[in-house]
Amino acid sequence: MPRPSVADERTRQIIDATIATIGAHGITGASLDRIAEQAGMSRGHVRHFVGNRDDLLRESARRFYFEGTDGTSILPSGTDTIGAAMAYLFGPEFTEPGSDNAVVFGFVEAARTNPAIAELLTAAYAGTETLIADLLAAEYPAASRSACTSTAYGVVAIALHNVFLSDIETSTAGTDAARDAAERLIGTLAG
Repeated sequence: MPRPSVADERTRQIIDATIATIGAHGITGASLDRIAEQAGMSRGHVRHFVGNRDDLLRESARRFYFEGTDGTSILPSGTDTIGAAMAYLFGPEFTEPGSDNAVVFGFVEAARTNPAIAELLTAAYAGTETLIADLLAAEYPAASRSACTSTAYGVVAIALHNVFLSDIETSTAGTDAARDAAERLIGTLAG
């Protein structure tokens, strides 16, 4: 296997530092100086390897949302049943409070003024809804496509509501209630 180039290694290092900096300081606190410090590089090296801050934020968002996925949704690669999707969306990897939530909030904030990040986030969540709708259609073949699509929207909305609240309401009861609500919504497709 060929060794990654120094440029690829440095870019990955800078993107890791960007995500960590957003997690610790929010999007407005993720200055190039802080990112460079986190990466152990000069600001000039950061700019050399990744360009300006907007380019860096866009590439960091792309990696944060799509690494380990099929590139169209936030669900892990290989998610092939609605049960697997639910296990992820209401499982500890997705629901635990922490810096990942701060990173999500940061990218949502950045999306308000950066159309490229807005497009990326919109695609990530729309792709997730589409994949869940497809999984629901496979599991509930008698359900209409529109019912599967609106149910998928509801499942994603419930999951995101839950994860955003998990930073301020840390009991697992909230996640249990959210999963129960999503499962009840899915249950309407059997009907």
